[in-house]
Parts: sequence; C-alpha cells; structure tokens
Amino acid sequence: MEPTRIGPYQILEKIGSGGMGNVYLAKPDDSNREVAVKVLTASLARESGFVERFNREIDAMRKLKNPHIVELYENGVDGENYYYAMEYVAGETLLALMRRDKRIPWKRTIEIAGQVCQALKAAHDAGIIHRDLKPSNLLLTPEGVVKLTDFGVAQVFATNRLTVTGGIIGTAEYMSPEQAQGRRAGKQSDLYSLGAVMYAMITGRTPFSGSTAVEVIQKHKFGLFDRPRLYIPELPERVDETICRLLEKEPEKRFPDALVLHRHLEQIVRLEDFATLGATLAGDSTADPGAPTVAATERGRSASHAHPGPATIMQKLMRAELAEGQGGPLAAFFNNTFVLVTLLALVILGGIWWFQRPHKLTPQQMFDQGAAILAQDPGPEWFRARREFLDPLLERDAETWNDRVAPLLKKVDLYELSRPARGSRPLKSGGVKSESERQLQLALYYRQIGDLPRAERMLAALNLLLAGDERQARLRETTGRLLEETRRQLVAADDRDEWLKTALERAAALARDGSVGQAREIWSSIIELYGEDTTAQDFVRLAEDGLEAHPDPRGKANGSR
Repeated sequence: MEPTRIGPYQILEKIGSGGMGNVYLAKPDDSNREVAVKVLTASLARESGFVERFNREIDAMRKLKNPHIVELYENGVDGENYYYAMEYVAGETLLALMRRDKRIPWKRTIEIAGQVCQALKAAHDAGIIHRDLKPSNLLLTPEGVVKLTDFGVAQVFATNRLTVTGGIIGTAEYMSPEQAQGRRAGKQSDLYSLGAVMYAMITGRTPFSGSTAVEVIQKHKFGLFDRPRLYIPELPERVDETICRLLEKEPEKRFPDALVLHRHLEQIVRLEDFATLGATLAGDSTADPGAPTVAATERGRSASHAHPGPATIMQKLMRAELAEGQGGPLAAFFNNTFVLVTLLALVILGGIWWFQRPHKLTPQQMFDQGAAILAQDPGPEWFRARREFLDPLLERDAETWNDRVAPLLKKVDLYELSRPARGSRPLKSGGVKSESERQLQLALYYRQIGDLPRAERMLAALNLLLAGDERQARLRETTGRLLEETRRQLVAADDRDEWLKTALERAAALARDGSVGQAREIWSSIIELYGEDTTAQDFVRLAEDGLEAHPDPRGKANGSR
C-alpha cells in the first residue's frame, strides 16, 4: 500500500522506483510547488548499511549546486521512513527517449553529453564520483535541459566508507572496467559510463550485452566492442573516435576530465559544421549563381552564429583589394559572388587533398613510426602500424629491413590471435584459418564469459597438441602465454572464494556467540556484493540461509533481497 503522506508532504502519485526506494510526486503543506520525494523502503531501512548509503546520497546532493543536477531541498525521517525532497523534473528520462526513438542523431547526442559533462564537472569538483551514470538517471525537461540524478552509489574522494575491496557497484551495461574488476572508481570511470551512454544513444544498443550481468561485466573487462560506425556508417569519424576513446579499458587513455571532454565535443560540432559548409559550397559551385548561392551563404551565417562565414570574409577582402584599383573587367570578374564561392570551394578541396595525400616517408621513418605504435599498449592501432608502415617497408626493401621488422610483425600476429572474439558467441569455423585457431578462439570465448576452469582445460589441452609441431610454433607460444594468464585469474578467483569462506565462518561464529546483528551484516554484505555473480552463488545461498536461520534479534523483518 502506497503512503498518502511522508513528513510534511502530501503524496500525489508514485512516479518511479529503484533499488534504493520509491519516488513520489508530492506537495508540501505550506506551498503548491510540486516536489519529488524519494523514500527508502521500510525493509531496507531496517538494515544499517542501506540507511548509511541513503544518507550518503543525501550528503552528495547537498554539496552539489548546478543547473544540470537535480537540486536537494530537505530530508528527514517519518517513523521508519527515511526520505528526502528534491526538485521535480517534468519530462522524461533519457531511457524513455531512447526506447521511443531507438536511435538519437549524433548532434543531439553530443548536446546531451555536453550537458552531462557540466554535471559531472560540478560533481567531480565537489569530490564526488557518480559511479552509476546510465540513461535512467538522466532526466530531460520539455525544454531539452538534462539533469543528473540518483547519487545512491556515489563515492566521495579519499573515503573508504561502504566500499569493499573486490566489490562491484554499478549497472553492468554502463560499468567501467575498473569498477567491473572491483577497483576504486575515479573521474574517468564516469567518463567511460558516459561513453557507453553515447554509444547506446547513437547505435540503439549498448557496447556489450549478454544473458547475465556477469557475462556483460566480463566483456567490459576483456571484450572488444564494434565501433559505432559499423552500425551507423554516416556517423562522422570524429564522433566515432571520441566514443571509442571514452570506452578505452585503461582510464589514462580516456579524456582527462569532464571539462576537456566538453570542449572537445563543442569542437567536433564546429568542425563538422565547417566541413558541411565547405561541402555545400563546393556542391553549389556548379549551380546557378542565384538563389542556391544565397541559401549557402545563409547556412554559413547560421552555422557560425554572429561571426562572418568563410565566403563572406573572402568576398570582403577581394572587394577591398580591388576597390583600391581603377576597376575594369578583372575587378568585375572577382566582384561576382559565384566566382568567389567557386574559388573558396577550390581552396577547401585543395586543402583536403593536401592533408590527405600520402606523404613520402623514408624507410627509417616508416620503421620508427611503426615501432613507436607497437611500443604502446596492444590495441587496434597495432594493425594500423602493420598496414601503413611495416608491410609497406618490407615491400620496399625486405632484404635490408626484414630482421628488424619481423619481430614487430610477430607481436601484431600474436595480438591478433589472442584478442577475444567480438560478440557473445565463439567464432564459427569459417572465421579462423585453422582448426587449432578455432579451438583457441573457443577457449578465449569461455574465458571472456567467466568460465575460467573450462578455458584453462582447453588451453592446456591445445598447448599439448601443438607441442612439437614446428609449423604452429607461433600459435603454441600464444597459447602458452594465455594459459599462464588464465591460471593467474583462477588463482585470483580461488582467493575470492577463500575470502568469502572465511567471512561466512566468521558470521557463523558471531551468531553462535549471540552477536546475531553483526552476523546478519556480514551475510547481507555478501548478498549485496555477489547476488548477481553466477560464479559465487554457493556462497550467496549460504548467506541467505544464515539470514533465514537467524532472524533480526530486534524482531524485524528480513532485510535481505
């Protein structure tokens, strides 16, 4: 049954719900202003950990004053109900917009992302990491203003409260790799989530998907996503590259902060507008010098707001120069708008040709550039090094450069073989060159979805089969390295299991000694952290059994999931 009042607020209707409580549209007794009231559900309010997290959300919102963040009004306790009142945003969530429109145009996506950047900058400047940025936490007003909400799992810099090493907090589809690995989130973790949101807005799908949250989390940690342009070929390359950079696995490879990203997004729009203007002018150069030229000029004025466009500037300069002379046929020729627009188009096209033409590099320069790229962390750029520098270098002078280039090409080949397959299913036999490579990709698939024991068994068997086959020495070297990595991951998983086993034993001992409240906190924490981890369900079930066998000593209901 829904409440009719919470504190000094009259409840009008329920407008939302989530893991931490329900949200109601309400009116205060002393005003007709509509507000949103978030109430921690009674079952969660009986657990101290959830109350503390709810209060932390309030503390985070109290620090933030920004037009793109929902404003906190006040908070209080009404009986067993913890609540806070905040700004009511009439409109819809970004998730609702995405479900209705499926795909959002790239300019609108950048406009929304720019406003989110402003919200994130304010939060980060206040020392707060959101940690759960997703479409359902972004509200859109009818005027198009974006407001960030729900700081329920926010993290304050330099504090460890409510953060457990190895714990995973956030929403799987938009979670950064460092959060997926249980590491501490930072500013660039929020930027990764924003990149995932932009990806979903533009393509209509998240970067990674799967049948379980664990599968999605594993892909964030180890998987490769398809570039947005694979689904939207007309997407500007600058937008595609920006999203891919935001989705880099390592935080330092992303943008340094929200302000830099915001300025970068603004620059993208300016550059694309200018490129569109140039293409329009170039297209109009063969048209009648009447209305089409005027339309192109007007578009130039609109794109640059109050600033004169390139055609206007060139026209004024040419006219000023010719005005100093005596006039004549040449002056009349250059005084024609159509002629000036044609010249501008030729200048633009010439510039494009100049910057895109292949520049002749010396063999040493080709080697140096290829080696420099391969000195970076493995990634798609390695393929560019092979395609643009190393292979052409061998074609030009294999006799001189083969000994130095061959080890670099081997690195690229090893990376190509060992990187996880795209998508959620293993490659078909036609997608690789040999049966041994197909088995390797299948083992990588099982490692990618978190089935480490099966991946380890397959890699060990494949490593034995490849032994002694000189033709497959390179593949065996790759398989051996991957086997070592998988075994290290298995050791880490064993450490987790040992840690959980110790925690359960400690809880059981506390319960036997009469400290049921402390034991229940341990069991609840295990369920909170590992409830959706399919590889830890045995421990979760033991924690649930503990809660069921040892009711709250204060006689309150079970607060577990």
